Amino acid sequence: MRRVAIACQGGGSHTAFTAGVLGRLLRAQNLAGYEVVGLSGTSGGAVCALLAWHKLLRGDAAGAVEDLDAFWRDNSATTPLEQVLNNWTVWAGKVQNFVGIPAISPYDNYFSDLGLEEFRRLLERRIDFRNVRVQPEGSYPVLLVGAVDVLSGEFRTFNSRRDAISAKTILASAAIPTLFRSVCLDDGGTYWDGLFSQNPPVRELTDERPDEIWVIQINPKERESEPRTIAEIADRRNELSGNLSLHQELGFIERIDQMLEEGHLVSDGKYKQIVVRVIELSRSRFSRFLGTASKLNRDPHFIRDLMSHGEARAEEFLAALAFEDAWKSRDTAAIVGFFADNAQIFSSAPFANDGIHKGTREVRTFVADILARGVRVDPTRKQVARNGVAWTVRMPADAGSPGRLKGVVEAEFQGGSIIALRLGGET
Repeated sequence: MRRVAIACQGGGSHTAFTAGVLGRLLRAQNLAGYEVVGLSGTSGGAVCALLAWHKLLRGDAAGAVEDLDAFWRDNSATTPLEQVLNNWTVWAGKVQNFVGIPAISPYDNYFSDLGLEEFRRLLERRIDFRNVRVQPEGSYPVLLVGAVDVLSGEFRTFNSRRDAISAKTILASAAIPTLFRSVCLDDGGTYWDGLFSQNPPVRELTDERPDEIWVIQINPKERESEPRTIAEIADRRNELSGNLSLHQELGFIERIDQMLEEGHLVSDGKYKQIVVRVIELSRSRFSRFLGTASKLNRDPHFIRDLMSHGEARAEEFLAALAFEDAWKSRDTAAIVGFFADNAQIFSSAPFANDGIHKGTREVRTFVADILARGVRVDPTRKQVARNGVAWTVRMPADAGSPGRLKGVVEAEFQGGSIIALRLGGET
């Protein structure tokens, strides 16, 4: 059994994508060979991690899937009044990027408290927090929830092994300061939304000694064009700030992996190699517009589309895991079995056999001569599932050249089969 920890990034309604990914991953047949030893989350990601954790502790993966679906269904604006308020909120969020709208402090807004209480009721509808205790050692998975203390400025990660996770703990992680008042907890802290801290907590997941960490990422790392309008600039600023701590923590883990690989650190019980995999919301493959204001959009069709997109990305991710296992086996027939009949392979430097390879015979020859023979996944660099699924790889250097060459292999899946495989240099 490979030990895996799952980190869930938060981001308002966009976190429905996270719920879709988790729901697809947690179906029993998809996690054969994996043991979930940790879940972490911030803001909406904390909600998803909590719902999954609560049922997985009881060995009920199917129940976790049901609760994730039910929570986001309950959180959708379904009544006529809710729909009117939702449309106004999204409209106001868009307009404020172009004209000045008077801002109201949540401490002067009566509806702020009502919104937080309704959020609490949604959580308590799924979980009886009176029965949640500090989790004993040796039980899995562990739950980590990120928040930040407004007064001290300290990042706080609530850990189910030392903290009794309550509804207020989750509210503290989800208290967006422009919408809700801060949440005071029994430890004396005054907390805001965890998006200002670790989004999501990752470093502490390494304490559970996972073999792999899977990150469900909402805010995209890359953007195709330069943001120019006020709305685009505000949207990109929000994305970059939401990813800041995540990239720092993943970079730290990758550096430890590389130092272990190079022999600068010894795997002596304190350090171990951890494979990092990222499942990212693909803006280019999602049919709806995703701006900052849409993170407040509770339209049921919008929520459902995000969950469906998460399920599709998770399906692709699982197909990539199976393909990677076949690739590592060096079994040409097993690798070729993942290619669709009309698949194409695009190869460029530093790989040999430049050009386009298509048709069963050409694909098989390329797999046997290149992919199965010398190209290997680099375990010290993260795998990213975005528009396709990309691996950083190593391959033997040409005769007379020292060391090993590096490149990138990206697969595009359709119905569990590869329809395009692109090999090229690192960008």
